[in-house]
Amino acid sequence: MQFKRITICVALAFAPGASAAETTEAALPEVEVIGKKIQPLPALSDSALGGTDIIRLRTATSDTAKLLDGQPGVSLYGAGGVSSLPAIHGLADDRLRIKVDGMDLISACGNHMNPALSYIDPANVGSIKVFAGITPVSVGGDSIGGTIQVDSAAPEFAAAGETLLKGQAGVFYRSNGDGKGGNLSATIANEQLSMTYSGSTVESGDYTAGGDFKAAGLAAPGRGWLDGDKVGSSMYKSTNQSLAFALRHENHLAELKLGVQDIPYQGWPNQRMDMTGNDSEQFNLRYNGQYDWGAMEARAYHEHTRHKMQFYDDKLYWYGSLAPASYANSGIPCTPSATCAAGMPMDTEGRNSGVVAKAGILISERDMLRIGGEVQQYRLNDWWDPSGKGMWPATFWNISNGERDRLAVFGEWEAQWNSQWLSQFGLRREAVDMDTGRVQGYGASYVADATAFNNANHKKTDENWDLTALARFTPSATQTYEFGFARKTRSPNLYERYTWSFGGMAMYMINMAGDGNGYVGNLNLKPEVAHTISATADWHDPEQEKWGVKVTPYYTEVEDYIDAQRCFTGAGVCAAANLTRTNGFVFLQFVNQSARLYGVDISGHMPLAKTDNYGSFTLTGLLNHVDGENRTTGDNLYNIMPLNAKLSMIQRLAGWTNTAEVKLVDTKTQVSQVRNEMKTGGYGLFNLRSSYEWKQYRFDIGIENVLNKFYNDPLGGAYVGQGPTMPPTNGVAYGVPVPGMGRSINAMLTIKF
Repeated sequence: MQFKRITICVALAFAPGASAAETTEAALPEVEVIGKKIQPLPALSDSALGGTDIIRLRTATSDTAKLLDGQPGVSLYGAGGVSSLPAIHGLADDRLRIKVDGMDLISACGNHMNPALSYIDPANVGSIKVFAGITPVSVGGDSIGGTIQVDSAAPEFAAAGETLLKGQAGVFYRSNGDGKGGNLSATIANEQLSMTYSGSTVESGDYTAGGDFKAAGLAAPGRGWLDGDKVGSSMYKSTNQSLAFALRHENHLAELKLGVQDIPYQGWPNQRMDMTGNDSEQFNLRYNGQYDWGAMEARAYHEHTRHKMQFYDDKLYWYGSLAPASYANSGIPCTPSATCAAGMPMDTEGRNSGVVAKAGILISERDMLRIGGEVQQYRLNDWWDPSGKGMWPATFWNISNGERDRLAVFGEWEAQWNSQWLSQFGLRREAVDMDTGRVQGYGASYVADATAFNNANHKKTDENWDLTALARFTPSATQTYEFGFARKTRSPNLYERYTWSFGGMAMYMINMAGDGNGYVGNLNLKPEVAHTISATADWHDPEQEKWGVKVTPYYTEVEDYIDAQRCFTGAGVCAAANLTRTNGFVFLQFVNQSARLYGVDISGHMPLAKTDNYGSFTLTGLLNHVDGENRTTGDNLYNIMPLNAKLSMIQRLAGWTNTAEVKLVDTKTQVSQVRNEMKTGGYGLFNLRSSYEWKQYRFDIGIENVLNKFYNDPLGGAYVGQGPTMPPTNGVAYGVPVPGMGRSINAMLTIKF
């Protein structure tokens, strides 16, 4: 494959050429750590973000997942404005273990509109760690693709006899979508007790693409006007708040965090529904202690989520017997009745509780043993109240009293054999118990499916185990090599196993892929088992500060990969035509098949020049390639990112940091035929960013997509962001990918006090 040839005129925005000593980007305040924090062996294929890297990136986004854009092996599924889904080496969503402040958060939604990373705003992120290679068993189980750890800033304490009072406030504006918001944090602490408040809010309208991708007109009958370049259902509003208390005594640290989230709306351009409410409360208690024998960490957490979906401003709300043309003229054409439906209310309630305990035991100067256990209990109810035509008289119970409980234990042995060789071996045993109650549909047309499901055995127990083996060889101060093997297991989620209706409307409401198709669950699903081999070569200067290059090839075979096949029942939406359709949306059922993924990540950085008048110049680069195939059918796996690269030139002088960045993405031709996934063209984007720090002030400004390039997002899914998205009207056109964002000028001002 070759990149599409493009010509870009690159210009750096330099600071005034005054003679001054170079300074590095300002770092976050130093945090005193009490006790030894239990950490797995840092793998060479891992990457981390912190400090000013995060501050710089959050100017352009309020989506924490997008902070990962540019990390080796990571790509992003398109979703709502604060809810992108990260993928590692082609494996996404529940195939990853994503921890937010140590909590294993679960998406309580049939469209996965509230993924784990949507519960923390970028302004509250202190550090991010991505395990993209061989993931240690101590980091987490019930996943096959890797682990992402996102943590808020560590607690800070005052010096002896003093009081610490500090904070910061920020405001920002983004021209594309008229996005605006702010954040505030404040800490008061003495030597032993610390209290921190953090709050953030953001609001944005629909964004525009780099050009027209559809005809201009009403978004839907009775709705507002959308220009040809406006991406419908991409608006959002979100508020997050947290209060953290920390207490330290000698080598012990205890921390309590309380968090709340309020998302009154978040549109979805690649889903038939929109989020019209997401309220979450979180409780998170952690202990970390240092002992003569090693270190211990324990955590208990609870999360309660109330989630709602409906058709928001860009999608048809009223469905009934009136002609569509009359909807716009009559205001409210009808009231809920047997012939008219007022949208489609969908409600979800999730309760997620967990306890985790880990210990790192220093057996000898050579050997470290990590042991631990984890318990997680998850409860889910998903119901749809009747709103009119085709929905009387009963409430639709999509999942009733769903249960998914995990019990895990692990052991991990790490040995430093000599100055050159280090090894790590780990085993993890995990039991996943799942069950659900009786279901029902709206009325008579759902009785057969509901009866068949209710008469089946719902209780499932998966006995899973993971194994990792890794070795590291350091022959000199300028080179390190790492290679390893992992066996990882993931059980199905509740929606994959327990959604039950073969009705077209119900199936369209179950979609975690953003492809516009309809899905139904499968009680017979088995856990996915992935076998991965990976290696990393790391060349660098002796201090690992000036230059470095990493190359990571990998290969993964997945047994019982949960993919999809066209449903066939002989009638309804699962009739014979569903099996052969090539130019429209289809109906699918989750099934176990086999899959293979392989690829390579290449990343590096090097200094180019350093002058008194213009500061230092550094070049950074990244290239990712992944290939995914369904070995059972010979089809391509869905939403595999094509070959892509990113090249950045960074200039630093005194308080200035200026960046010019080019991103290149190849054409996407290997698509999932069973889903009628759409191909996308190759493209190149040019971005400019600049920041200046002076005393307590920091100002960031940037232009994303400087040339206002039109492109279709390879992982953006199918555009169903406007019009009548629910059957039987179903006026959504097939064949339109969700386009990427056009030019946006972004600015942020941050003040520390």
